Amino acid sequence: MPVAELSSAFVRQASCPSGQRKIDYFDSNQRGFLIEIRCSGRKTYYQRYCDERGRERQFKIGRADVLTTEQARRSARSVLARAVLGENPQMRRQELRLIPTLVEFVGEKYLPFIKTYKQSWGTDETVLRIHVLPSLGKMALDEIRAEAIIGLIARMRSDGYAVGTSNRVVMILRYMYNLAAKWKVPGVTRNPTGGIELGQEAQRNRFLSREEAQRLVDAITVDENRIAANALLLLMLTGARRNEITQAKLQDVRLHDLRHSFARLPRQ
Repeated sequence: MPVAELSSAFVRQASCPSGQRKIDYFDSNQRGFLIEIRCSGRKTYYQRYCDERGRERQFKIGRADVLTTEQARRSARSVLARAVLGENPQMRRQELRLIPTLVEFVGEKYLPFIKTYKQSWGTDETVLRIHVLPSLGKMALDEIRAEAIIGLIARMRSDGYAVGTSNRVVMILRYMYNLAAKWKVPGVTRNPTGGIELGQEAQRNRFLSREEAQRLVDAITVDENRIAANALLLLMLTGARRNEITQAKLQDVRLHDLRHSFARLPRQ
């Protein structure tokens, strides 16, 4: 167990002895602080400490081509301080690695779940893919704060997206974090959408007058695209949802009462 006064100069000139896979040099000034030098030339700082059960642990600080010796030493002292206070730094690092990023949670948990019951899951997927994941997808679930979501909403508004679209972003994220908390996903201890109010949506309901409806029917009647024209007529006559009509097949439609023009479509 060679001991040396670790400094930037020493680290630069130190090398792994010929015939060895690696060598550890321990600092003479700070107990447990060391640098590992491999035969490949890679040099990495570590700090050894004892956990609350007295077991020796080794915490990786970082590579010497990234950190100076003093930077690594300061970080190592922080590791020692946390260990003295009863925290296990290595376990904390492992816990952090278990926290999924938003894109991982969406792909592995959220979308597979809502596909099992939510008819409009495709809308959620589109909103997440276009608006949310490009901005927040690489962040871990515990890293996303209300400020980041508010910033995303502000950018959407400045880009001209409707209030309803930005509201859907908030509602989807709120539901996702509620599910994550229910499933006890690591790192989820709060919902970052809490306190974010939805925007006031403009009332867009409008009904055609008799004259407008008749003009629409007249235009549909002479339209060359008969498939689309017939679909529009069915939508007007039944009040069904668009997908219920456009995705229906002939064998899915069962007429039950021709006198009352009653038909039942399969659930989409």
